[in-house]
Amino acid sequence: MQPLPRDSPLWAERCSGSTDGRWCYVLFWVVDRGRKETRWNLLKKRLVEACPPASLPLGNEIYYFSGHQEMVTEQKPQVFLLKFSCYDRTGLLHDVTEVLCELELTIWRVKVSTTPDGRVIDLFLITDSRELLHTKKRQEETCTQLRAVLGGSMCTCDVDVASEEYAACLQASASLPPPMTEDMLTSEVQHESYAPVPSSSSFLSVSVDNALSHAHSLIQIQCHDHKGLLYDIMRTLKDYNMQISYGRFNAAEDGNCNIDLFVVQKDGKKIVDQNKQNALCARLRMELSSPLCVTLVSRGPDVELLVANPVELCGKGRPLVFYDITHALQMLDIRIFLAEISRHVVGDREWEVYKVHLGDDHELLCIGDKIVKEVTKMLMGWH
Repeated sequence: MQPLPRDSPLWAERCSGSTDGRWCYVLFWVVDRGRKETRWNLLKKRLVEACPPASLPLGNEIYYFSGHQEMVTEQKPQVFLLKFSCYDRTGLLHDVTEVLCELELTIWRVKVSTTPDGRVIDLFLITDSRELLHTKKRQEETCTQLRAVLGGSMCTCDVDVASEEYAACLQASASLPPPMTEDMLTSEVQHESYAPVPSSSSFLSVSVDNALSHAHSLIQIQCHDHKGLLYDIMRTLKDYNMQISYGRFNAAEDGNCNIDLFVVQKDGKKIVDQNKQNALCARLRMELSSPLCVTLVSRGPDVELLVANPVELCGKGRPLVFYDITHALQMLDIRIFLAEISRHVVGDREWEVYKVHLGDDHELLCIGDKIVKEVTKMLMGWH
């Protein structure tokens, strides 16, 4: 499961939840798979912040989304530009990303470039979970933590409110950049660029049953576990305006999962339309079998890693993707020369695309399958 908060090493082995229409009760059984000590107080704080205040009215407008625009009840966080320069080395971006995660700073966009003299210029568009980055103390804390990790290699570090020009970069582009094609997201990447699911996994099964409950539709899912599994299921149901009244999740020792979810539509009724059932099941199967797109491509003499993931209708991207990409490349001892995060609309979906330039080393193409496999394993939590 996707850990919370962003730097937490906790994974859920079982969970159950129910609601009476006003209050919701959710229980997680978790295991610690990380090397760092879990910050339980911070975890509790982030979970409380993720819950709607009890004082809010009960109307559906608080919880549902219309089209691609989130309801005005959620205020957008202030965006800041982190700009620093330092001398390049293997694992640099991963170390920087780890510091930002520990500081509870969310990365929205990245622009990294390497100069001929080996110096790296990094631009990060970030938001602060603590909402303190507008203060000088918080800005100095960020730069101090980065200097502690980068040491004498850091040259400059600045944090400022992002200008309108930079903030506009958060908007999705209606067209893909020249090196990319729509087919890479809709066909090639989704069906050809994944490391195989572990051999112990069972088949993927998604079904809707209306016979078991008179008031709810039962969605039954059988699949292999991966990091972010609950996230992939919940964001899909949220995008389809489904409300979960009761849910149960269980992961077996072999990694196979069984999920039962009793849901109703936005109008409080069961899913009786067969076309809606088929569409929901098809989307869940697609999201669970291919939650991320990973491929390595040759751009003439250059080698580029592409990773893409769908964005929620509310505009939120998948957490920790850039962290996992840089971690996998660090473990492979591969340096990053250029990196960029952007958003693009393909058909009726918005994608977050990570472009990582690995240089012009022809040996990288020879181990291309290994790079794709290791990055995918890190993203899916199969290490």
